[in-house]
Amino acid sequence: MTYEELIPFVNHLKTRLSSISFGFKRYLYNRIDWNDRLIGIKGFRGVGKTTLLLQHIKECFADNLQQVFYASLDDLWFRKHSLIELAECLYAHDYKYLYLDEVHKYPDWALSIKNIYDTYPSLNIVYTGSSLLEIDNSKVDLSRRQTFYSMEGMSFREYLEYMDIIHTVPIGIEELLKSHQDIAMSISSNTKVLLHFDKYLKMGYYPFCSNVSSEISYYEKLKEVINLVVEGDLLAVENVSYPTVLKIKQLLLAIAPNVPLVPNISKLSEQLETKSPQCLKLLYLLDRARIVRIFTKLQKSYKHLVKPEKIFLDNSNLLYAISDYVDIGTCRETFVASQLSVDNEITMPSNGDFLVDGKHLIEVGGKGKDFSQIADLPNSYLAVANVEVGVGNRIPLWMLGLLY
Repeated sequence: MTYEELIPFVNHLKTRLSSISFGFKRYLYNRIDWNDRLIGIKGFRGVGKTTLLLQHIKECFADNLQQVFYASLDDLWFRKHSLIELAECLYAHDYKYLYLDEVHKYPDWALSIKNIYDTYPSLNIVYTGSSLLEIDNSKVDLSRRQTFYSMEGMSFREYLEYMDIIHTVPIGIEELLKSHQDIAMSISSNTKVLLHFDKYLKMGYYPFCSNVSSEISYYEKLKEVINLVVEGDLLAVENVSYPTVLKIKQLLLAIAPNVPLVPNISKLSEQLETKSPQCLKLLYLLDRARIVRIFTKLQKSYKHLVKPEKIFLDNSNLLYAISDYVDIGTCRETFVASQLSVDNEITMPSNGDFLVDGKHLIEVGGKGKDFSQIADLPNSYLAVANVEVGVGNRIPLWMLGLLY
């Protein structure tokens, strides 16, 4: 391979960087230790992984691009050339940084990255891939070599910043529960927070919301992305058969109208004409794909699949995109599940809706909701819709969108 073959990639990177701005950065940007030699980032299509990479490249190497190489591994160029060849050429020309998008599109990507990491110690690697990636369970264990991050969709806090409405910093769950009244008063005095919250629930979780003209076009785009994940990413990452893909679609259609679903695995298996262990595996694949969220009584594990206690769609936007009718109570619970799950461990309690980190009990409801369902239980809170400012253990629902 000659250096001249790399020039189109170099020019393409310069073109991409010219349109990259720093007006908005995803929450993960400042959590990443960019000094690590091998960094992996996974996430659902459209959450902003590529933009995050390009922002970092532009911020750190705008005047030193001769040491940086960026490529997406779904490029046709990689049908005739290997990653190993590319790394050899980059090393020979004193490149120090290799940024790779869509790694799951490249056969045996984990083995290739491991070999590059071990062979060229001066080469730093950052890669992104599907939310389905399971690094610890891959044939080549990269976990000892790399730092790995998961990137979720936008929080309500990020949406407010992205739409240039108001800028606030993330607030941890402990601080939020303790100081929610003062925080809510500060934010609600500067914006009509409930109006923006209603819009976010319908079309604010994915950054491409700013590139569509209507809710209808947003939901059509979202359904296209779901189809790409199920038909493309699943086949690439899990190497499942197409009949299995069809069963996954059938399973999703069975779940979507009934969320939050307390699943009967036997009945779902009968609907899919498959066995219970296979049905359970397909459910967890949808969870890993960030299309549904599975909650259990104990800490969830992808290595030991246990029966789900409750299944939600991943976020409230998916509810509106997939379902013909959206129950507002389901929408509220789905929002809470999506926001709490990023930085906290969520399990299903005997009383209340969500148990956070094994100690904070949260019940979700409308403005008239009372404590009757969680009366006398320690560390219990109501997440209440349609209120701007709460009091005591009654917290405005929208505030749970400030966590990341």
